Amino acid sequence: MTFPSELHRFQTFCDKHINPALEQMFVAPHPDMQRLYQAMRYSVMNGGKRVRPLLVMASCLALEGQAQDAIAPACAVELIHAYSLVHDDLPAMDDDNLRRGQPTTHIAFDEASAILAGDALQTLAFEVLSDDKLAPADDSNRLQMIRLLARASGAAGMVGGQAIDLAATGQRVDQSHLERMHRHKTGALISASVQLGALASGRADDRALAALTRYADAIGLAFQVQDDILDVVSNTETLGKQQGSDLQHDKSTYPALLGLEQARTYAGQLRNDALQALEVFDDKADILRQLADYIVQRSH
Repeated sequence: MTFPSELHRFQTFCDKHINPALEQMFVAPHPDMQRLYQAMRYSVMNGGKRVRPLLVMASCLALEGQAQDAIAPACAVELIHAYSLVHDDLPAMDDDNLRRGQPTTHIAFDEASAILAGDALQTLAFEVLSDDKLAPADDSNRLQMIRLLARASGAAGMVGGQAIDLAATGQRVDQSHLERMHRHKTGALISASVQLGALASGRADDRALAALTRYADAIGLAFQVQDDILDVVSNTETLGKQQGSDLQHDKSTYPALLGLEQARTYAGQLRNDALQALEVFDDKADILRQLADYIVQRSH
């Protein structure tokens, strides 16, 4: 599935602002650092659907914020996402050779360069959020964004989820264990994307944040369920990464646990939960609604 036409226009708008903002971050300040910055750029600018930056922008606009104010958190969350992929692909982690249809960073460069590039991308995300020239929100709002992204990407979120995933390799786990893992590994950063956009709007009251958090929790889990489904039904060329890698690495997945059709039903249920959470918003949240549809209908 491609992006719906309205969502595609929104993605084009985001790409026009987010990709140039990201691109200018990868200019090496000294020739000795050229290889590091090349690896950083390769890891971020080698494609990708930019779903997380789209969520930042869409949630900001849903609260009648200005798109310009969402650029810094959108870049920050994409930098964190890229760093996580670089490190997840390493031989010590998932040991993957293909990402977005291209060699993974440690294959295209080398393992040491990949580790350093991931480290640098992670810290750059917080530099972006703390810079008042890039993130024009007031100091207390920026501090809240930094705290939110740090928690979502660290041991309480994404890193903790990866640790749960590694510990569960070769084991059969129940659905509650699987969901706990993915709410950390995948869902935490997706939820943070939505909440960062809300904070960037400057209009995030408790009611709106609660609704957006319910939405984000649902689509974060739906994203992983659909990923697991695609690992079974798609192919390497379409996915841009090795099809069947979950089975190869003996990982627990939703199709393995629930069966393929029940996993599809569950993804649809999560999508409906997300849409229900958005009932408190008007048509300004339609991009969020389209993203929920896209997440469970995508083919890669």
